Formats: sequence, structure tokens, C-alpha cells
Amino acid sequence: MAQPHDILFSTLADPTRRALFEHLCTRGDQTVKALTEHAGISQPAVSKHLGTLKRAGLVVGRQNGRQTFYSPQTEALKSLTDWAEQMSSFWESRIDNLENLLKRMDN
Repeated sequence: MAQPHDILFSTLADPTRRALFEHLCTRGDQTVKALTEHAGISQPAVSKHLGTLKRAGLVVGRQNGRQTFYSPQTEALKSLTDWAEQMSSFWESRIDNLENLLKRMDN
């Protein structure tokens, strides 16, 4: 069974999706048209990427008249940051153990 961070890694592995998400994070709510102009790819391709980002919980769409505005959901990254912190702690303890071993070997 896929973990939440697995889904995020898979979704953000694509450079176009990652760029769209980063653009939304830095520029705020955007329409598909605005995102298409920024991304330099077709509107159907942008829509497909947005669908993947939505399924991962990274963006939400809000209808305003005939347009849909997409917003980043940065809180969705929590499982990814939690995983990164866990891995960081794991490797820090391993490096500390290695440093202690090397010090003992020097004596």
C-alpha cells in the first residue's frame, strides 16, 4: 500500500508538475489559462497535470464563473517533510556513531 509520501514523491517527480506547483506556491491562485501561458505546454497537458496534483492533494480548484482557479495546498507536504525529518534523524545518528568509532580507533 502506497504511503502518503510515496504519492507525493511520484507526483512531484515530474518536472512539469513540480514547476506548476512551485508557480502556484509563489504566485498564488491561477487559472488554467495563466498556468498554460507560464508552463509553455498545451492547455490539455496543463489540465492533465493539474488533475494529478489534485489527486495527490497538492492543489484544489475553485470555480469562479466560467473559470477555475487553482490553489496550492502546502499542508499536503507534511507527510513528505515528516519523512525527510525521520530520514535526517536516522542518518545523523549513523554519522554520529561512525564519528565515535573513528575517534576510538584513533586512540
